[in-house]
Amino acid sequence: MTETTQVICLDGPSGVGKGTISLAVAKKLGWPILDSGSLYRITALKVSRDFPGQAIDSIDVSQLADIAENLSVSYAEKDDELVITLEKEDITHLIRNEDIGSKASQIAAIPAVREALLERQRAFLVSPGLIADGRDMGTVVFPQAKVKIYLTASAEERAQRRYKQLKDKGIGANLSILVEELRIRDERDMNRTTAPLKPASDAIIIDTSELSIKQVTDEVMSLVSKVNVA
Repeated sequence: MTETTQVICLDGPSGVGKGTISLAVAKKLGWPILDSGSLYRITALKVSRDFPGQAIDSIDVSQLADIAENLSVSYAEKDDELVITLEKEDITHLIRNEDIGSKASQIAAIPAVREALLERQRAFLVSPGLIADGRDMGTVVFPQAKVKIYLTASAEERAQRRYKQLKDKGIGANLSILVEELRIRDERDMNRTTAPLKPASDAIIIDTSELSIKQVTDEVMSLVSKVNVA
């Protein structure tokens, strides 16, 4: 990363609003987004297709890493949404279901897979800058970033948001199950050996539980302006 190429890291647990905030900030700055979490979800989808019916822990680690390293994936913005394609197929919504999310969390705990995706993530950084959305952007992928923000919210609040999203799409959901699934995923992500979910030592922590998307976006932009990134 050069002096003229900057990166803004937005880390945090599942369902905290990283994607929405990242997209809003990216539009204000005119910068591209790295949705790093989607890379693990895409890997999970590809694994599910290549090894139908098999549990993640029953698949050879080298095969998982090979899939991660060779994903044919691209990103594009359309109608205020980040559109994701895998092998020219739009999988934007396919990777957002709870089963893929759970498998992605399991895959993300595998060091060989994380290593396979590390350089791919760093390659997204081009001038003038990048909005990096994930769980270890500020701690592992871009530790030199000038702006590191960690978004958080209670499991109950995050589950409520997810519940509303699903209901709005006409998809049935059980709120108590969503809360438990988030807690399980948080536990796994925070306690994995490689790149555990945690704020960088120099990250600014923003609790989004009681804040609107605009309020969080404004706070992030205020932090950005203070370090002369924008």
